[in-house]
Amino acid sequence: MKLIFDRSTSGRAGVAPVRSDVPVRAEFPAHVLRDRDAALPELSELDVVRHFTELAGRNFGVDNGFYPLGSCTMKYNPKAAATAARNRGFFDLHPLLPQLPTGETLVQGALEVLYELEQQLCEICGMAAFTLQPLAGAHGELTGTMIMAAYHRGSGREKTTVLIPDSAHGTNPASAAIAGFDVRAVPSDPDGLMDMAALKAAIDDRTAGLMLTVPNTLGLFNPRIKEICDLVHDVDGLMYCDGANLNALLGRCRFGDLGFDIVHTNLHKTFGTPHGGGGPGAGPVGVCEKLVEFLPISIVRHQPDGVYYLDYDRPRSIGYVAPFYGNFGVLVQAQAYLLMLGRQGLLRVSENAVLNANYIRAKLQGHYDLPHPQTCMHECVFSASRQAAAGVTAKDVAKALIDRGFHPPTVYFPLTVPEALMIEPTECESRETLDAFIEAMIEIAELAKTNPGEITSCPKKTPVGRLDETLAARKPNTASLA
Repeated sequence: MKLIFDRSTSGRAGVAPVRSDVPVRAEFPAHVLRDRDAALPELSELDVVRHFTELAGRNFGVDNGFYPLGSCTMKYNPKAAATAARNRGFFDLHPLLPQLPTGETLVQGALEVLYELEQQLCEICGMAAFTLQPLAGAHGELTGTMIMAAYHRGSGREKTTVLIPDSAHGTNPASAAIAGFDVRAVPSDPDGLMDMAALKAAIDDRTAGLMLTVPNTLGLFNPRIKEICDLVHDVDGLMYCDGANLNALLGRCRFGDLGFDIVHTNLHKTFGTPHGGGGPGAGPVGVCEKLVEFLPISIVRHQPDGVYYLDYDRPRSIGYVAPFYGNFGVLVQAQAYLLMLGRQGLLRVSENAVLNANYIRAKLQGHYDLPHPQTCMHECVFSASRQAAAGVTAKDVAKALIDRGFHPPTVYFPLTVPEALMIEPTECESRETLDAFIEAMIEIAELAKTNPGEITSCPKKTPVGRLDETLAARKPNTASLA
């Protein structure tokens, strides 16, 4: 496929801009003014439309294919929820609309959405209050660890260390470090859970808290959570739940009831909103009662007369973590999703997410190594170590899946599993889709035994085959853009 610059024909135009009526300021120095036209491609409107339509057809997304990307899964975003966010009453709002002389804001509908979503998340997660401001899951982690730091500063105790399992999401230690804590990793036991003896040895009077992913990144639920919470609370530490995997637990248990003090959720993974990926995201944070005063500015309040307002009078708050109300359009979609599903619908989400993951686990466990064969929750983690012995790595399996029309699962994570293949099907996928994916995985496993070169040469059906990825990142070929 040609680049749009290669399609350019001198003098061809798709627009007819009017001549600028803004005078050129004489005081501009000559070296900052153009002495020739910008080197932009010259095409008709139709050629531009066809070029970008063709490019769009080459994109892979959850709307046109299975996307079993474990840990940070791409999940189907219901179009009805997106339609709600495009409602002009929401879409055309300006966040700086003034207050009326009565003190009432002109964005009552928007504030009601935020307030109701906060209350729904409190009920689902068992927390006292939520903030919707964080703009992504990792941003939610940072907000939560900042709240942890503020709480300990207020207590007067010197708390310097956050404990994190070695199987945690990689952003956990980064968030704790940015918030000013030292990070100490806790190893896993043979069952893939946090080693309790190592945890007990790591806890001391300087322990500020423990960040625990529930279920963990192996898709396993730790049955000793209450004991873990008690150990941390005994030294006045806080329990932080990475709730990215809430889709496995919806309606089954609540983080607050388990003993957690802080939790963040990923709306894209659990509540049907778009994934971040450099664009809009949301990672709301919930807290227990003793931490409410530290939540970011501002908080949506509801007066007895029914008026909603933003509360900025929060002297112990950690301050602002995002402008205005966070990613408001994403939050509208999340509430629409919740209202469409209701309690029974949310229960079915967790049921189907767990069922689909265990279906894949059972079907593939004879073809790939399964380090932790117990029943999983929302995702299962295989190892391609058996295939690697024949020269076919997890990366090769991923490339072969691309040729078969599937987006690869997460590879080489968690780090506790060699040649890891982390598969999360979500609750959205049909049995027919899962069977097709399973068939492709089995075919790849068989070829790895009988004809490994067939796999290590993939992908063959893509416009570009295997690249030297390090060289491509450090020395990209941009000659055609000059």
